[in-house]
Amino acid sequence: MKQYSPLTIVAYIMGPMLIIISHIGSLLVLMTGLSWGSALWIVFLYLIRMLATTGIYHRLLTHKSYQAPALVLWVGSIVAASAGHMGPNWWKAHHLAHHQHADRDLDPHSPYTPDRGMKGFYWSQAGWLLSSRFFPAKLPIDAESDVVLKTIDRLHFVPVLALAAISYSMGGIEYLGAFFLSTTLLFHGVQTVNSLSHLVGEQPFVTDDHSRNNGFVAFITLGEGWHNLHHAFSSSSRHGITIRAGRVVYLPDPTFSFIKMLEFLKLASKLRVPSETALLSRAKNRDLEQSELPAAVETSLNS
Repeated sequence: MKQYSPLTIVAYIMGPMLIIISHIGSLLVLMTGLSWGSALWIVFLYLIRMLATTGIYHRLLTHKSYQAPALVLWVGSIVAASAGHMGPNWWKAHHLAHHQHADRDLDPHSPYTPDRGMKGFYWSQAGWLLSSRFFPAKLPIDAESDVVLKTIDRLHFVPVLALAAISYSMGGIEYLGAFFLSTTLLFHGVQTVNSLSHLVGEQPFVTDDHSRNNGFVAFITLGEGWHNLHHAFSSSSRHGITIRAGRVVYLPDPTFSFIKMLEFLKLASKLRVPSETALLSRAKNRDLEQSELPAAVETSLNS
């Protein structure tokens, strides 16, 4: 942790503390119950902050799968930070480390290392945040050189506290409890990409890790669960793609729809999506399908 100043260390430690507080604070809804208004507040906060995490933190900032004005990146990062998932620079550093060492020893949150089974699942779902791997080995130079991003990163807890205050001002303890519950559900929703999407699902594309396309995870994360595609084509702005019967099939991907909306509004450009030729060339069963094709043709000719 030599690269971190004492203030940065304190600021970063606030992240896990806020997540723990959110879990405890969620119990408030057992005391207050939930009105239709507070229930809708839970859903709204979940969706808007999930989109900011997937569409801004992940596909824009980390993988540069499309281009957008700096203001979109900055505002989106503030919204994503309000989810309690740390700041943009920390987030990018960890995710890049995951791709560089996917499911190997230096992967910060693999369900295969340092443990497997239920211990591995717990580690990838939450345990790694309370370990020494919480601090990235290095922060990304490009994000660190952006003064606005660096400020958001070091003050990542401010949007969380501000949103908690807004929630309380809207409806007292009931809405504060709704905020905590939404934040907790959001945290675990995002973490399923680390855990379930490396344990359960299809692997239509060739990768050197255990990444999988998982429909349930894709549903709760607005498209991020199509994780095998993402590891095969990490710079793609669309994750919802698979291969079936030798053909490219496009899957629901709300985050990609959000990016397309930004493009329509002239707030996004140069969306990167692999060609169908590239997709088919990376298909896991491509060689098998090609070897079976002549036999199938010969059978049809002889029948």
